[in-house]
Amino acid sequence: MDLHIGYLLKRAQAALRAEMDKQLARHGLTTPQYAALSALENMPGLSSAELARRSFVTPQTMIRIVAGLEEKGLVTRSEHLVHGRILETTLTAEGQRAIRAGHKVVFDVERRMLGTLTEAERRRLGRLLKSCADALGSYD
Repeated sequence: MDLHIGYLLKRAQAALRAEMDKQLARHGLTTPQYAALSALENMPGLSSAELARRSFVTPQTMIRIVAGLEEKGLVTRSEHLVHGRILETTLTAEGQRAIRAGHKVVFDVERRMLGTLTEAERRRLGRLLKSCADALGSYD
């Protein structure tokens, strides 16, 4: 059997995304919204452009995502102290609750996806995927 790694990676990614979409929707979130909230949890005050890079979407898409999150009361935006045209985005208390709920959902989906692998296989898979991404000049 030929292993078409690109196809298998895309198939796994598509299955993961579909299940994340399904489970996050139960909590009123989309996968891109979860990615943005997660990035803000790790680095409060990011601009929409930086959020887009970290969430693998276009800046135009992220503008719509942030607007939706702001409408839901999950984030607030304020002018950057030095660069007034840049809006910094931070989580609200409700956004912090939403990301905690989102983490539980996503961690459960990942646990189920990796359920047949041993802990050593999981760590090895993580190292191998990182190596593949690094070889192509991936960004984090």
